[in-house]
Amino acid sequence: MTEGQKMYDICREIFPLNRSITGNAVRETFRILQSHIPDIRFEMHEVPSGTKVCDWTVPDEWNCEEAYLEGPDGERVVDMKDSNLHLLGYSLPTDITLPLEEMSEHIYYLEDQPEVFPYVTSYYSPRWGFSMTYRQFKSLKPGNYHAVIRSVLAPGSMTYGEILIPGETEDEIFLSSYTCHPSMANNECSGPSLITALAEYIYNMPKRRYSYRLVLAPETIGAIAYIDKNLAHMKEHIKAGFNLTCVGDNRTYSVIHSRYADTYADRVLTNVLSRSGVGFEEYPYIKRGSDERQYQAPGVDIPMVCFCRSKYHIYPEYHTSADDLDLISPEGLQGSYDIMVRCINLMEYNRKYRTTTLCEPQLGKRGLVPTMSSKETYQQTLALKDLIAYADGRNDLIGISEIIEQPVDLLIPLVDKLLACGLFETVEDQD
Repeated sequence: MTEGQKMYDICREIFPLNRSITGNAVRETFRILQSHIPDIRFEMHEVPSGTKVCDWTVPDEWNCEEAYLEGPDGERVVDMKDSNLHLLGYSLPTDITLPLEEMSEHIYYLEDQPEVFPYVTSYYSPRWGFSMTYRQFKSLKPGNYHAVIRSVLAPGSMTYGEILIPGETEDEIFLSSYTCHPSMANNECSGPSLITALAEYIYNMPKRRYSYRLVLAPETIGAIAYIDKNLAHMKEHIKAGFNLTCVGDNRTYSVIHSRYADTYADRVLTNVLSRSGVGFEEYPYIKRGSDERQYQAPGVDIPMVCFCRSKYHIYPEYHTSADDLDLISPEGLQGSYDIMVRCINLMEYNRKYRTTTLCEPQLGKRGLVPTMSSKETYQQTLALKDLIAYADGRNDLIGISEIIEQPVDLLIPLVDKLLACGLFETVEDQD
C-alpha cells in the first residue's frame, strides 16, 4: 500500500468527526492518528479554559452531539447527522421556535456558490445557527421553524499533541498542522494525515542529524498556546519550520513564504519544488492565512514557510461542503508526502563539501564512472563532475543544486559515494 493510500485512509477515518478548537472530537482524532503509528507517541497537552496565552484566552470547551432545524411541516430542513458543517461551530445550546423571517438571521449560505454550504464558526462571541445551500434557503416556505442544538459549552480544556523524534543534535526541524475543522478533507484531514506519515518516515530513518518536532494543535489559539509555553526553546533550537495544510488535492503545489522570504525553510522548500519537475505557485507573506501567522509573528520569528497544494482561500471548495473526500486523493497526498520527504533528506545532507584532491579525481578506478569514455557516458556522468567542480567549500548542497541545475535527491547518492571513497570532506554544517 502506498503512503498516499495510507494517508487517504486516515482522512476517511477522521473526516466524520465534529472537530472544533476544543472538545472530545479533537481527542478522538488524536486517538485515531495514534493508532496508525503505535511505535511513536504523541505527548498530549490539555490547556484549561480561561488560561491566558499571549493576548488570548482559551475559551470554554464545546461539544455537540445533535443539532437540527425543522420546518413548518415537521420535516428536518438540515441535520448535523448529514454533515457537521450544517451547524455553526460553537453554537450555544438552543431549543427555540421562530418564524422564518427571524430564523433567517441564524442561517448562513453562499449566494455565489448556491449548490454548496459554508463552514462557519463563532468561537469567541456567543451565537447559534445553521448552514445550508443558498438554493435550499430560497426554497424555504413561510412558517415557524424549530431549532434544536444540544451542545455543551462549559469550562474544560483545549487539546494539542506533539511528537519529538531525537536526532544526533538538539537542532530541530519543526512541522505543524492543525486539528480544529469538522468534515473538510483538504483543509483539515490532509494536514494531520501528512504529519502522521512523516512521523513514521522520520522515526524509521537509519540516522538523523536533526531532531524533529511535529505539532498538531487547533489553528490560531492552539499555535498561540504552544508559542506561549515554548517560545524560548523554539527560538534556540528550530532551524526550519513547515506549516502543512491543504495538501491532499491533485492540482498544484504552493509555498507561502516567510515574512521576508529569507529563511532556511524558504531555501529548502523552494529548491525542492523548483527541481522536482512539478508546477508550483509562490505567495508572499502578505497572502498568509494559516498558523504561519503565529509562528512568523514579530518577536516569534520562527524560520517557517507554509506548504500547500491548492492554497487556502484560493481553491473554490475552501471552507465549504464541497471540500469533501472526493476533492483529495491518494495521489495528491502522495505528492505532498514526496515533496516533504525530499525536504527532509535535503536538510539532512545540506552541508558544505570540499574535494580532497587537486584537479579532477580519477573516478573510473573508484567505480564511479564507466572506464570506457564516449559521448553518451560523458552526459551520464556530467552531474557527478559538476557536483565535484563546485564542491570547493564555498557552496552548500542547495547552492550547488541551483548552480548546476540538478535536483538534490539526484545529488544525495552521489555525495554518499564521494564521502565513502574519501573524495569529499565536510567543511561545516549548514545552520
